[in-house]
This record gives sequence, structure tokens and C-alpha cells, in this order.
Amino acid sequence: MTATLSPGAWPALVLNADYRPLSYYPLSVWAWQDAIKAVFLDRVNIVEYYERQVSSATFQMRLPSVVSLKTFIRPSRQPAFTRFNVFLRDRFTCQYCDSREDLTFDHVIPRSRGGQTTWENVVAACSPCNLRKGSQMPEAAHMLPRQKPYQPNVFDLHQNGRHFPPNYLHDSWMDYLYWDTELDP
Repeated sequence: MTATLSPGAWPALVLNADYRPLSYYPLSVWAWQDAIKAVFLDRVNIVEYYERQVSSATFQMRLPSVVSLKTFIRPSRQPAFTRFNVFLRDRFTCQYCDSREDLTFDHVIPRSRGGQTTWENVVAACSPCNLRKGSQMPEAAHMLPRQKPYQPNVFDLHQNGRHFPPNYLHDSWMDYLYWDTELDP
């Protein structure tokens, strides 16, 4: 059976050489074309397969669903400061009203007052709260964040991320991932 596949279909979970995902946030996945290319370049081992296959006149191969790198890549100890990681640290919740809708990020000490864009000064905020606070200091706006902003470590983000698994998790991936899908966010 030859699969007709779109570029985003049939992703392969990418594991480090120790069989842990390279990244949980975002989850380390490659398009099937990239996984097959890495197989031919001898950069990965195929750990699990999909039932689907691709073929040409001289070649046929089942699509890899899980691959592991042949060379270990040392994970970063400190997560990058990104909008997504701020939201993940704050569990995708406005730090002023607990809303989960229309999230932005807010400078606790506004930039116009010398505040910097750092882990210790930025929180997730819904647009209405962010607009209401404006360029006021937290005390003047009567809007103190529910949690003091801090620089998370990879473990903090991993723990929070367990509450927010990706929308797509293939069954063949489950032995390599550690989300608690029973928890509510």
C-alpha cells in the first residue's frame, strides 16, 4: 500500500540517544520526509513504525513514527525566554484574573517605567487586564500578579507542560512521553 501524504502528516517523534524526547515544548517531531532523510544519512535509528509506507520504483519503506538520534545532544539547562515559555510557566492563565482567553504578556513594571523584558518582570495576562493595567505600576492599578514572576528551570516547565499535552499524540509515542492526561489544566 502506497501512502499519499501531505507534508504535515505522519510526523516522527524524535528522541535523543537516551530515548528521551529532544524537547517537550514544543514536542520534538519531524515531518516524515525529514525522518526518512535522517535514516538515509545514518543519523537516527528507527524505533517504531506507522503502518503506512512510501515507495518508489526501486525502494519501499514503512514510515518511522519514532526515531532516536545516534549521537547524544546535551539538553539545555535553562529554557529560552519566549512568549510560549512564559505562558507555560504561568500555566496559560492570566496572572491577574485567571482567564485563559486572549493571552498576551504584561511587563509587571512597565517598560515606560524602566521595566525590562525578563523572566522576573513578565507575566501572562489576558488582553483586557493588560489594557486595564496599561503603563501603571501594579500597586497603582490594584493589579498584583497572583504569582511572582520567576525564571523557571526545565523541570518547572516540564511539570507544567504535563497538564497541556499536544493535540496529536500517536499511540506508538506513549512509551516515550510522560504527560499526565488525567489532570485538568
